[in-house]
Amino acid sequence: MKTARLEAFSDGVLAIVITIMVLELKVPHGSDFAALKPMLPVLLSYVLSFIYVGIYWSNHHHLIHAAHHVNGAVLWANLHLLFWLSLIPAVTAWVGEHPLAAWPTALYGVVLLMAAVAWVILERALIRLNGKESMLARALGTDWKSRLSPFLYLAGIALAFLSAWPAQVLYTVVALLWIVPDRRIEGKVRGAE
Repeated sequence: MKTARLEAFSDGVLAIVITIMVLELKVPHGSDFAALKPMLPVLLSYVLSFIYVGIYWSNHHHLIHAAHHVNGAVLWANLHLLFWLSLIPAVTAWVGEHPLAAWPTALYGVVLLMAAVAWVILERALIRLNGKESMLARALGTDWKSRLSPFLYLAGIALAFLSAWPAQVLYTVVALLWIVPDRRIEGKVRGAE
């Protein structure tokens, strides 16, 4: 199977995820700048989550563009990823409402961790199908960010029960690690064209 339908479906799901998140933002009750202050935790959680969805969308685009074929295993691995990403609006809203609470912060980290695990599963399914010598496999090679991120998420989840702020800082650090799209894949694709 070709990749077009998988990419189109994924793009649609991620667009809906972002739409749901932005609909959670409520209009301030006042008309001055001070009216925004109570909204700050909600807005900050939205910004971080928007960045995460953007990172996944951008890297997903490169990943699927580098693959030549998909099969049932890849489709299910992709659905697994989309499942975890679809939970981001719920945990974003919960953290926004309770920014200093342990459970919302920890669950936010669990969703991010599971999305990262699902991403690795998707990469491996694509490599298994397209071959260990495929452009995709060569582009991915060894990836220190994919190996470091789960440990940072786990540390954030554990820290959430001591203090939410350090956990949220760790989640932000991981986002900053990934903010630039994965150039390994982009470079290989550009070189092959």
